Order: sequence, then structure tokens, then C-alpha cells
Amino acid sequence: MKGDKVFLDTNLLLYGYDAGSPVKHAVAVRILEGLWKSGTGILSTQVLQEFFVNVTKKIPKPLSVTVGRGIVEDFLKWKIVAIEGRTILRAIDLHETHKYAFWDSLVIQSAIEGGAKWLLSEDFKDGQRIGDLTIRNPFLHE
Repeated sequence: MKGDKVFLDTNLLLYGYDAGSPVKHAVAVRILEGLWKSGTGILSTQVLQEFFVNVTKKIPKPLSVTVGRGIVEDFLKWKIVAIEGRTILRAIDLHETHKYAFWDSLVIQSAIEGGAKWLLSEDFKDGQRIGDLTIRNPFLHE
């Protein structure tokens, strides 16, 4: 994965800021640190929105809105895929073809549009390829 563009799903970001699952937290922190150093991380507006809501409301020890906002602002230094109309239409096509939930299809389509080679998530089938994109569950490879 070295040097390749990597798209992170919301769950990877959350594990990086929620130590409730120590093993997953450690893996996520290592991945985040590596992507900050390499500059190869990609996110989407959808992922950032989901992250903010979850990290400030739904994790066992929610962060303050101010802290959550600061984290989102920091991540804006990464490549961000904006969800546009054509992204939605292509996600609908993925949803129909691969039978993923629509929101998951939108994550996959955003990774494709961002030029990612890897999509890291625990929510999809590990090893699945969609075009040039490979889905990887990093918690299975530790």
C-alpha cells in the first residue's frame, strides 16, 4: 500500500478517536499516522459528516463539538471527494450492480472518484475488487 492512495471509511476514523476497542483503536491510529506522514489519505464529504456526528454524539465518550470541528478541519488538509450529482448517480449504479446499501455504494464510488487504490473499512467484503479499487479490512490483517 506504500505510496498508493487510500480512502478511509467512517469507522476507521472513529476507531482512531475512540479507545473503546483498544485493538481497533491501535490499528486505526497506526493507519492514520501513516497516512498523515505519506499524504496519501482520501476522505469524502459524506465520511467527514458521519464522523462528526458519531464522534460528538454516538461514541461512549463523545468529544465536544469544538474538538470534533477541529478534527474535521484538520482532515480538510487531505484530498476530499465532494459528493456531487454524478457521484450519486454512479453510486446508485453500484448499489444496483453489487447489491450494497446505497450509503455504502456512495463510499465506494467516492473512493473510486478520488483515485484510491485501497478502501479501508470493516463494513465490506475483504479483498473485493471493483475496477482498480481493492477493499481491505485492516483489522483482519494485523
